[in-house]
Amino acid sequence: MSAQTGASRTWTVSRRYLNLPVENGAPKRLLRLGDAGDGPRLRREFAIELARGTPDFWVVTDVAAFAGQRLRLEVADGAGPAPGLDLVTEDDAIAGGGDLYHERYRPQLHFSSRRGWINDPNGLLHFDGTYHLFYQHNPYGWGWDNMHWGHAVSPDLLHWEEREAALYPDATGTMFSGCGVVDAANTSGLQAGAAPPLVLLYTAAGGKSAQSRGRPFTQCLAYSTDGGTRWEKDAGNPVLGHVVHENRDPKVIWHPPSRRWVMALYLDGFEFGLYASPDLRAWTPLHTVTIPDCRECPDFFPLAVDGDPRDSRWVLGGANGRYLVGSFDGRRFVPEGEARPSYTGSSYAAQTWSDLPEADGRRIQTAFMRCPLPGMPFNQFLSFPVELTLRRAAGGAVRLHALPIRELDRLHRRAHRWSDLTVAPGDTPLTGIGGDLFRIRAEIDPGAATETGLTVRGVPVVYSAATRRLSCREFAVSLDPGDTPLRLELIVDRASIEIFAQDGRYALPVGVIPEDGDRSLAVFARGGAARLPSLDVFELDGIWA
Repeated sequence: MSAQTGASRTWTVSRRYLNLPVENGAPKRLLRLGDAGDGPRLRREFAIELARGTPDFWVVTDVAAFAGQRLRLEVADGAGPAPGLDLVTEDDAIAGGGDLYHERYRPQLHFSSRRGWINDPNGLLHFDGTYHLFYQHNPYGWGWDNMHWGHAVSPDLLHWEEREAALYPDATGTMFSGCGVVDAANTSGLQAGAAPPLVLLYTAAGGKSAQSRGRPFTQCLAYSTDGGTRWEKDAGNPVLGHVVHENRDPKVIWHPPSRRWVMALYLDGFEFGLYASPDLRAWTPLHTVTIPDCRECPDFFPLAVDGDPRDSRWVLGGANGRYLVGSFDGRRFVPEGEARPSYTGSSYAAQTWSDLPEADGRRIQTAFMRCPLPGMPFNQFLSFPVELTLRRAAGGAVRLHALPIRELDRLHRRAHRWSDLTVAPGDTPLTGIGGDLFRIRAEIDPGAATETGLTVRGVPVVYSAATRRLSCREFAVSLDPGDTPLRLELIVDRASIEIFAQDGRYALPVGVIPEDGDRSLAVFARGGAARLPSLDVFELDGIWA
């Protein structure tokens, strides 16, 4: 690259990445990347804590699409030159990426972005044997900002390949949450060639960036006609104009009986709107649904009750995991019963996958796991995918259950098994087993114990017989009367313990970084002996090569 001044750099693109130096806590600078020359076209604009000296870490922007073109990177905030601009380099590799995906706190079972911030999962869809994962992403720093849609693909929901960002901020706003679908019948008319178009519906968050100042929140469409490699924003955007306040996070599903698309959209307060469209472009309002104490990121889908396709319900939920079960006739959603939590803990903004193979018959969900990862060149991660089912409880209520997807079995490396194990206070039956990646299944009869549970790398997972509460750190769930024996399943990673109780009726995902030197496991009983009819501990392989 050729340096010109402390306020701009101009060069001809010959490598894949621009490496940009980040210093956490440095003043944010507004950078613009555009064509060099008179009247340059703006390609990208972003805020970055540009390093003033030695960087804390490096981030990248992919410029491969501009190969051979003359570009200018310039400071555009009016605050004067930025010395860190002289540190920017062009390369085919990520600077400081020698330990990529194996850094100290890098989750080894959960998806995380190679660099920068990640939050809500978006646009989850399956097409032609490939799972496409999109996510809220700040490629340029450790904190939330510059919302893009990151993009990764997988053949199995375990092993991921990160691709170039699919959606970049533009003059309509930054790229807030949304969904993805396969338009199998080409209702949108976007098909070009044999493959159906893949369509993303997203919120353009006007006013959340310098270039979108004064714009409202609207719902927009992007599409791919090559199976998900290249993405183009629709020329007719927005497909749904501003409704109210920061209306956002469209979730779209095909409704076969009415032969049209249905969108759930967060409006304001605890209100969610339902809309319908024949073509993903023209949307008609249906009605509004209230989910008490719930905001943002709706999901809307049908599920069979106890696996019986003749007895199904629709589920409408929001970002904090609260959901309603009810009926939907293509026009109105009618809840039955009160809103309930599907998860309690560190998870947020869960979404389910679209267009899974019909023969598969599963409804799979992934969420944002909120856990800061200090000292890393990336931050936050996504939850391990779970399969959702609807089951009728003893009292007749229909409730969601969630358990890890069966693909987790492929990561099993070594198994340790016990049956009919009695644990008295002070017993240490798991001595000698250590690591940082585990799957644990336990059936526990508290017996005379007042408290019983597991200690995972120094982090207690505690069941209190007196209060019937299952807790880990600051999070807890109360089990229903009759929920004995206690059945637990845990997924343990470097920065999380995801807990599922009573066959997934309770989900308690906890983001936590254990002490570095503690790789131990223990099962404990306090106040008396407990009995474990079964205990299985599986050591696991990681997902990164």
